[in-house]
Formats: sequence, structure tokens, C-alpha cells
Amino acid sequence: MNRAAVLTLLAVLLVVVAAVAPFVGAYPVALESLWQVDGTAARVLWNLRLPRVALGLLAGAGLALSGMVFQGLFRNVLATPFTLGVASGASLGAVLYIHLGLSFSFLGTAGSSWFAFGGAVLTIALVYGLTRARRGFSTSTMLLAGLALSFFFSSLILFVQYLSDFTNSFLILRWMMGGLEKTVRFDDVLTVLPFITAGAILVVYLTNELNLLTTGEELAASRGVEVHRTKVLLFFAVSLMVGAIVAVCGPIGFVGLMVPHICRILIGPDHRYLTPATLLFGAAFLTACDAAARILMVPQEVPVGILTALLGGPFFLWLLLGRSLDSAV
Repeated sequence: MNRAAVLTLLAVLLVVVAAVAPFVGAYPVALESLWQVDGTAARVLWNLRLPRVALGLLAGAGLALSGMVFQGLFRNVLATPFTLGVASGASLGAVLYIHLGLSFSFLGTAGSSWFAFGGAVLTIALVYGLTRARRGFSTSTMLLAGLALSFFFSSLILFVQYLSDFTNSFLILRWMMGGLEKTVRFDDVLTVLPFITAGAILVVYLTNELNLLTTGEELAASRGVEVHRTKVLLFFAVSLMVGAIVAVCGPIGFVGLMVPHICRILIGPDHRYLTPATLLFGAAFLTACDAAARILMVPQEVPVGILTALLGGPFFLWLLLGRSLDSAV
């Protein structure tokens, strides 16, 4: 199957998922609710389901695109959007907000999201500062700095959770599972939209440079790529995108690992085609997972972060045992 056909099929899949997902859930919503303004079904659709689907589309596309970029940038098939510790930093911010018993909102965004985004930005600044301290911008140093901060922040999260009472400890655990169920109206969608849009535009603009970086920095430099500038731009754009998503949704794992690999199988490693395929499939994948999470244990909902982790474990084993990791990028 040629690349145009694959992209067309992924676009059709995205449209189908986006059209069906708002009507899936424990509470039945009929199609006519779309043009109604009153009634419980209409309020559920417009205030809960549609914003949740829109956020799922954006978060799925952003996480998948981030995973693709980090896998190419680090030339490591196991790299994920959370490799540099951004998720741990954001989680620590949200955990501190819960532990301190704070409750506020600013510009229509919950205080927990602001604390989480602040933690993500702090992590980005620390990773960049530690990497620059080595008089360069080595991807290996950046990777090690991110992993070190991730482990350190994860330890602090456990410490804060230990100090918390039962209620706050449960709230912390629930936030760490990740999910879209907190989405009400379109405020959260508008919060992450600028970051994902700007990040996606930059990645699309730098697809040729990313292709060359996957072959090695020296070869990329010999072909005219400004290696340092490209890495810095991708690092900040993608990390801020991940930080915004985690701040609103919590850490939803494995999307950034699974989707880029599946798209490479379907369309190949060329980032000129892999980028739009990853965006389309990532958006459809997380939205479909969230719709499934709403109906698996009716009347309860499974956090979508748990579902993606359940899918990601077997996928990781298949990737490890069934395919050559050296040739996956």
C-alpha cells in the first residue's frame, strides 16, 4: 500500500473515531442532541463529551508526535515523551498542589494545571541548564540529565504522598493515573491548543533536518543542518507541548511509544510522511482508548492512562522480542 493510501485511511479513521466517540459512554446520547440546547443529553454532549473528545484528539496527537521526535532525536526506539523527566516534574507540581490543600483557578484553568505546568517548565530549564553546563548540547547528556531528574522527582512524589493523609494520597494516586474525565467545557482544550499547534508546525518545518539527525549529527552537519539550533528548537517545542498535555491530563503513558512504531510499520521511517501519519493515528488512538475506557466497566470509568499502559506492556514485549530494535528507527 502506498503512502498516500495509508494517510487517507488514517484520516478516515480519525474522522470516524471523532464522529462516534462523543456518543459513547455510560449515559446514552442521541444524534439529535447536537442541535438541541436544553435537556440532560445535550448538556452532557456539549459540556462533557465534545470537549473531552477534542482534548483527546489534541493530547493523542501531541504525545505521539513528541514520541516520534524524541525517538529520532535520540536515535533510541525506546524514547518516549516522558524520557526527559517532564512528566515527573509536572506530576510533582500537581502533587504539591494537592498536598498543600490549595484550591484556585486562574484564567479558566485549574490551579493544579498551573502547578503541573510550572513543574514541567522547571524540569525543562534544569535539563537545558545541566546539558549546557557540559559546554555543548549533547543528546546523551540531555538524556542522562532527564533520567536523573525523573528519578529524583519520582522519589519526591513518593515522599510527599507518604506525608499526605488518606484523602490526599488517593487524589495523588488518581492524578498519576492520567485521564481526560476532568475535562469540562472547552477551557482545557484552549489551554493546550497553542502549545500543540506551535509544536506541530515546528516539527513539520524541521522534518528534513530530523531525517538527517537520525543518520548521525556529524553527517547532518555535513549536509548543512545547524545541529545545535535544530536540537534546541525541537527540545523546547516538544517538551513544552508535553508539559502542557501532562498539566491538563496527567501522565498518559505509552501513546508516544506505540503510535510512532505502528506508523513506521505502515508508512516507513521518512519523517516527511511519518509526521502526518503519527499526528492522525495518535489523535485517533487516544480518543478511541478513552471511548473504550468509558464503557469497559459501566457505570464506572477506567482512567485512560491505565488502559494505554495495559496495551503498552504487551506492545513493548512484542517490540523487544518480535522486531529488531536496531532497525526500528
